Amino acid sequence: MERFGLPGKTLLGSDSHTPTGGGIGMFAVGAGGLDVAFAMAQGGFSVAYPNVVRVELVGSLKPWVSAKDVILKMLEMLTTKGNVGTVIEYGGPGVASLSVPERATITNMGAELGVTTSLFPSDRNTFEFLKAQGRESGFVELFADPDATYYKRLTLNLSDIEPLAAKPHSPDNVASVRSLKGVRVDQVAVGSCTNSSFRDLMMAAKMVEGRKVKDSVSFIVAPGSKQVLRMIADNGAFSTLLAAGARFAENVCGFCIGNSLSPGTAGVSLRTSNRNFEGRSGTPSAQVYLVSVETAVASALTGEFTDPRTLGLDCPSFQPPERFTLDDSMIALPLPLEKRGEVRIVRGPNIGEPPSNTPLSDSLQGVVAIKVGDKITTDHIMPAGDKLKYRSNIPAYSEFVFAGVDPAFSGRAMENKRKGIASIIVAGLSYGQGSSREHAAICPMYLGVKVVVARSFERIHTANLINFGILPFTFADPSDYDKIDRNDVVELPDIRARLLRKETVELRNRTKGIGFSLVHSLTDKQIDILLAGGKLNLARR
Repeated sequence: MERFGLPGKTLLGSDSHTPTGGGIGMFAVGAGGLDVAFAMAQGGFSVAYPNVVRVELVGSLKPWVSAKDVILKMLEMLTTKGNVGTVIEYGGPGVASLSVPERATITNMGAELGVTTSLFPSDRNTFEFLKAQGRESGFVELFADPDATYYKRLTLNLSDIEPLAAKPHSPDNVASVRSLKGVRVDQVAVGSCTNSSFRDLMMAAKMVEGRKVKDSVSFIVAPGSKQVLRMIADNGAFSTLLAAGARFAENVCGFCIGNSLSPGTAGVSLRTSNRNFEGRSGTPSAQVYLVSVETAVASALTGEFTDPRTLGLDCPSFQPPERFTLDDSMIALPLPLEKRGEVRIVRGPNIGEPPSNTPLSDSLQGVVAIKVGDKITTDHIMPAGDKLKYRSNIPAYSEFVFAGVDPAFSGRAMENKRKGIASIIVAGLSYGQGSSREHAAICPMYLGVKVVVARSFERIHTANLINFGILPFTFADPSDYDKIDRNDVVELPDIRARLLRKETVELRNRTKGIGFSLVHSLTDKQIDILLAGGKLNLARR
């Protein structure tokens, strides 16, 4: 956003938090890596026309209340499920009180709502941000038309919001910080793509100036970019944070996906990141809370959950700089067209070819290899943390599919595959929440998973399943979820023909002697992908 984002542009990124760009007025959408690669190669990406929800912001935030509390309030209101196919459009007089980095915090965590994207208008604040980045020539003013119609309208009074926290283990498990007073805190981590801007780190530095964090607290700070790191190093904020007891981490996903700085066993960790799914931190027993920078630092100073309004300090003021430090010397620009054919990709010995799937058969016979509940995330399906080192070695990574849910799943599914039996996953509501990590589709496909039947799916994971040839169906009658269990032998007769004719799909449960209907909303293009056994297979034709 600092060096590339522009209002009025579209952005497609292989990270579920690509919608951060909505803070500057972009239509920024997250997608799986294969979809992004095909968009780069072929110039196209399809998205269903969304339901647009207007959120009218009125009032202004009180001292010690921040943009993180705004999006936590939105999560409390709308939850993490039931918002697929929606775009959140923020507007109203309260917008003017929020800077671009604050708006980006809100649009960043729109991903946790499950929406396609979120966006703010492009206004005077947007112009000032771009001017401070030396990019004001790219400014365009963008507002909704006065007569615009919406799927739904909501009003949120910023003046009514108080410091909030998302309790373990979901971003929508929201409570007031004051209600958590006295809960011991072992670790505080400030950073991630949600709260690592220059504004965020300056607030943290001002809060700890002349103070020390509690000896019992591990205090971690991860600047969000080279620009942010350079600026806090130049103005002394880096030294202030270091003197207060901060440990600095790289500006990467890092602690957010559990590949560094995992909490101790059963440790309480307050983080300014966007996800607190069980085990995501790298410690299965950790209790991870999502909070604002202000609440995180206040709690680091006291060693327990602390509402920053009770610290007895004046809330620090922050004035955006007139000019950010600019240094693009390490940004690699695209080569001229005539030179691009000379690029050679170097692959280490652990990087293998993507596994291939087979075209969809006329009928499918299989067994329910696992049955899971609601709000299963891509972290449940494909753990990150220390397992990410296998991400380029699919056979090795596949050994950990559903490792935290059912450690025997991988072996069971692979044995089915060896016997020529398809594995089927049955799930509840909001299957595939969270990361755009396409390994949550690739690895199950490698293990022989052919179908996922759920009460509902999340958008990016649905697309990833389709791209790798796994059929995503929902129960026509949600109560049928209770009529199927692990180890049930099932059949989907005439599945290929039914897809071509766009008919309701029949699932026959041979074990229980019953059958029921499955439905889908697949496009013609998606059906072609599934019939071919995946997007790569279709492209090879």
